[in-house]
Amino acid sequence: MANITGEMTINEVINKHPETMKVFNKRNVDSCCGGAQSLKVVAAVAGVDLDALLAELTAAAGKKS
Repeated sequence: MANITGEMTINEVINKHPETMKVFNKRNVDSCCGGAQSLKVVAAVAGVDLDALLAELTAAAGKKS
């Protein structure tokens, strides 16, 4: 099971779990210029529930592309 936390950056998540890229794309999260931001910051700025985002990323990380 993937261990994705709110303290991880977008880049860390994508590097460890490339299959999560589709979640970031779906939520229109900038993984290029904003890749150094933590998931906690991204969720706050986007007005997204952090727990929901983490659950979605974890689910995606558990699936192979």
